[in-house]
Amino acid sequence: MTQDLPVRKEVPTELTWDLTRIYKDDATWEADFKSVTAAIAELPKLAGKLGEGADALLNVLQTTLDAQRRLEKLYVYASMRSDQDTADGHYQAMYARISKLATTYEENTAFVQPELLAVPADTLTAWLSASTKLAEYKRTIAVMTRDRGHVLDAKSEALVSAAGDALGASADTFGVLNNSDIDFGMVQDDEGNWIKLSHGIYSQLIDSTNRDVRKNAFETLYQSYDGLRHTFAATLAGNTKAQNFNARAHKYPSARAAAMAHNEIPEQVFDTLIERVNANLPLLHRYVALRKKVLGLKELHSYDLYTPITGEATLTYTIDEAKAEGEKALAVLGEDYGTHVKHILNDRLIDFIENKNKRSGAYSGGSYDTEPYILHNWHDSLDALYTLVHETGHSVHSWYTRHNNPYQTGEYPIFTAEIASTTNEALLTDYLLKTQDDPKTRAFILNYYLDGFKGTMFRQTQFAEFEHWIHQEDQAGQPLTADFLSDKYAAINAKYYGPALEKDPEISLEWARIPHFYYNYYVYQYATGFAAANALSSHIATGDTEARDKYLGFLKSGGSTDPITTMKRAGVDMTDGQYLDDAFAVFEERLNELEKLLDQIK
Repeated sequence: MTQDLPVRKEVPTELTWDLTRIYKDDATWEADFKSVTAAIAELPKLAGKLGEGADALLNVLQTTLDAQRRLEKLYVYASMRSDQDTADGHYQAMYARISKLATTYEENTAFVQPELLAVPADTLTAWLSASTKLAEYKRTIAVMTRDRGHVLDAKSEALVSAAGDALGASADTFGVLNNSDIDFGMVQDDEGNWIKLSHGIYSQLIDSTNRDVRKNAFETLYQSYDGLRHTFAATLAGNTKAQNFNARAHKYPSARAAAMAHNEIPEQVFDTLIERVNANLPLLHRYVALRKKVLGLKELHSYDLYTPITGEATLTYTIDEAKAEGEKALAVLGEDYGTHVKHILNDRLIDFIENKNKRSGAYSGGSYDTEPYILHNWHDSLDALYTLVHETGHSVHSWYTRHNNPYQTGEYPIFTAEIASTTNEALLTDYLLKTQDDPKTRAFILNYYLDGFKGTMFRQTQFAEFEHWIHQEDQAGQPLTADFLSDKYAAINAKYYGPALEKDPEISLEWARIPHFYYNYYVYQYATGFAAANALSSHIATGDTEARDKYLGFLKSGGSTDPITTMKRAGVDMTDGQYLDDAFAVFEERLNELEKLLDQIK
């Protein structure tokens, strides 16, 4: 028996997202594309006028941001259509066109920041005081002028913007290669059926309690990456060079400094994360050793790191069951929050089913003028429930942000994005531990939590450490060859997981399949967000209405202030490593509990 993924048209309509809420059809999109293209073409006429006074500055900001707002809606529709079937040439072409238009927008507005920086700070202050309408853009102006030493003249900024497509080519190539062109072949599932291996199927099989199944999936997947390792090394090297070039062009000492300055995050936050996680690696080593002991293995391999050590999954969920549990788990956030959760889960804002050539993974997407959509690749599992709750956290955050802020501050910073989603995960864990009394079920939940902690606090920090290393090596002139990357990745992996884990040669190629290495210092925020979420959720879960209201205030704050200030108002100081230590304390506490439960179950 052979089972293959459905093609897009075979997926039930009710389990797909309804993108006609954005544009009723492609013809409507085309008409708006034509209109926005014309508007963007007019933007260079504003050059040279920004410094004429408060009204002139206001006109430039309003006109350019209006074009950007319309562009984003076009982009979201095209990108999501493309993601639902990455082999659909029509939508691939549409996505390429809107990407090109986005580059043109960047070129045509490259004059704005240099001209704004040419206006003396005291003059800007006077204009803001004199114009109520301009004062609405105070935060926008503050963001655009914070890096006075790193913005080039208008001609140079336009040139760098024009190179956007070329500089992003390596990341685009990786996306197509990793989602469409790579062929993982066929593997057998737990029932012995031959099925087509995909990213989503792999995630399911690597959790299998059948060791032969997960071993075969692991080796089959990495055999495909091994055959293309030099190509993947070239795409990763090209992307790293592009990020280092952009940093150098804008007079930053490193790509990390540029990325974190852009997000208003002190580099100290990154360094503190690496330092605190490395200091707590003995906890991970202890958990890995426990896994080896409980599974009764003479050798623990990389494909043994995800299967539940408590045996068969005692908690699995259909889509409808997951919706119901998600609503219950998040009820502690209040009635208003729950209303938005119900709408997102039940009104075709989620694309649930994995179909052939669909983008892997999951995300919450949308723009200021659309509803928040979710891409999922569903399998009946506890992990899928967690993913659903996680992405719903992003979507509700987006709704609150966009409905409580004008467009110019209607997007939350990247740094705080993962906090909202991971708080939902933490609340789900708390809900499950409060509602499940059976020792085996409870042990399963604790194991799942510890695995999630391992996959977020430890694994994402491992990725961040490797990402920073490749940027440093490229900056030093070191060629990023496949062997060079693999040797280092294997060494970091061994350091993180400790002596209980065998050094499988396949895992040295894991760098080849991680899309976050193309996101320019994004991945560390999963770890910082996870720790902050634990701090926030620990108070909300007790029914503390003050903590809940402060949290909802955080969700509504959007981009109205810098992320460090936003989090301090929510109750967490991200510049102090204490929140990380608190997270490790919870990990240790729950590891202790799991060890006791496993002894009882015996």
